[in-house]
Amino acid sequence: MTAAATVIPGTDVWGAGESRKSAASGELTDFGDFVRASLPGLLRYGHALTGNPHDAADLVQTVLEKIGSRWSYVQHKTGDPMAYIRRSMANAHISRWRRTKRESLVADLPDVQPYSPADPFEHEPLWQALRALPPRQRAVMVLRYYEGLSEAEIADSLGVSQGTVKSQASKAIASLRTKLALFEPKDEGREAG
Repeated sequence: MTAAATVIPGTDVWGAGESRKSAASGELTDFGDFVRASLPGLLRYGHALTGNPHDAADLVQTVLEKIGSRWSYVQHKTGDPMAYIRRSMANAHISRWRRTKRESLVADLPDVQPYSPADPFEHEPLWQALRALPPRQRAVMVLRYYEGLSEAEIADSLGVSQGTVKSQASKAIASLRTKLALFEPKDEGREAG
């Protein structure tokens, strides 16, 4: 079985013989069930963090591979596996970003012009401004406004204090306002009145 099968819904990679749900708590006890239930949200979160769906799928797969081998620990010791996974994704993305920031990787040979379908959000000002934010600020904005989490939930997910969440959100909003102001059309024909 390939590593790609770990994030494909419908495959039972882990815990084939385990009970599906805990009768007392109602939580997902099987890692495969957890992945099937939460994969779409994790992929959306990863897409917002990384800026493209391919890197998002890689990020989710990498984190879920690490979590899968320690699922019982994560489930019983952390209290909120989803927050733990989101924090792991944010940390893995920041680590990857720091590592690849110094490298200059090329996907194709320079002579070849590969076809890549146009991203519908490529020229969207908000998406461009969000993509330009530092990883932690982007994670806070995505969790707050895309996932709808509270400041306390974001702090738990990222492993930071609520004050850090507030300051990162404030800096991100200020940066977004500045960047989006550059995209606003100028009304030169308007008269003051």
